[in-house]
Amino acid sequence: MHTLCVFCGSSLGQDPQYAASSAAFGREIARRDIRMVYGGSDAGLMGITARSVLESGGSVTGIITRELYAATEHLDVSELVIRDTMHQRKHTMHECSDGFAALPGGIGTLEELLESFTWSQLGIHSKPVALLNAGGFFDPLLKLLDHLTVQGFLSPRQRSSLIVSRDPGRLLDKMLEASGS
Repeated sequence: MHTLCVFCGSSLGQDPQYAASSAAFGREIARRDIRMVYGGSDAGLMGITARSVLESGGSVTGIITRELYAATEHLDVSELVIRDTMHQRKHTMHECSDGFAALPGGIGTLEELLESFTWSQLGIHSKPVALLNAGGFFDPLLKLLDHLTVQGFLSPRQRSSLIVSRDPGRLLDKMLEASGS
């Protein structure tokens, strides 16, 4: 796994653990010489994670739409890719990433995570999909996925393919193992 797409909030959220876990995750990404791909903003957890990678000597590719670029603050990342639409942005993020990890975030984070997880289920890609469950943030989602499995809408195999850990290093270990790295 050479590149990792990180989905996370453009806000900080209520729990300081979210920011601390995001910074720790960024340091782990850089330590393992994995390029981070993300949505290109300096806001919230996105900025904390990307800044942490950069400050730890790693490389970051930001992928952002023209509209968001004009409306938000952004970092001096290793590479910045500007796309016209959100669909183009997400397509580019998926194409250039070897895996996907979600950190705490809002509806956009959930949408990106679930799209990656769905594409895995459909066989569009075989890249690892993971959750950094900082402070138990994703516990309600995991409970819902368990419910979907019990009700027959998600196979047990697919449910078990979602990699989850509260520890940034352990999460990356599991992702590397799943990717065959």
